[in-house]
Amino acid sequence: MKKLLFLVAATISTLSFAQVTFTPGIRAGANFSHFSNSEEFNYYYLEEFPNAEEPYLDYKTKTDFYIGFTGNIRFAKFYALQPEINYSRQGAKINTNVNNWDGKTLSVSYLGLQLINKFYFNQFNVHVGPTLEFVVDKKNFDPQNEVDLGITAGLGYDITKNFGIEARVKKGFIPVDSYNRDHSNVVFQTGLYYTFNMKK
Repeated sequence: MKKLLFLVAATISTLSFAQVTFTPGIRAGANFSHFSNSEEFNYYYLEEFPNAEEPYLDYKTKTDFYIGFTGNIRFAKFYALQPEINYSRQGAKINTNVNNWDGKTLSVSYLGLQLINKFYFNQFNVHVGPTLEFVVDKKNFDPQNEVDLGITAGLGYDITKNFGIEARVKKGFIPVDSYNRDHSNVVFQTGLYYTFNMKK
């Protein structure tokens, strides 16, 4: 118990006397997105057409991009809180034998707010935090919801004190598909970031 109290006190003391810095930055890269789960038509289709080929609809990966602005609030050498504003083009490609939908691309673009906790280990950093996104554009379908709430986690590597590479995964919690099924956004991001006059 005494060791735990000492550790908490030492952490608070370190944060209290650390020089807090604010550093703006930019981030950009590629999105690899799809919707979770697959559509099942068996509940009505096979009853009407028992001799037909079993229908299926799978969501495959769609490649696009993201770009954003960051504000890194460095509280200590090992920790920073990084609010972000990001524009992210997401969606999915359809693989199906239903109608003429095969190969169709569903696109939805979001303007999102993220609050990323960054933990630093020398040149490596770990990202984790919530994300709230709002639909700003859509093509080939109408999202079930105009907002998406999710969680983001990932890794970064500082090539220089200002420039680095990153990889993240975002999992949405709110259903996105207009077919009223439990489909949510899943996005893998890989890209670059640049911070202005970052001090360590």
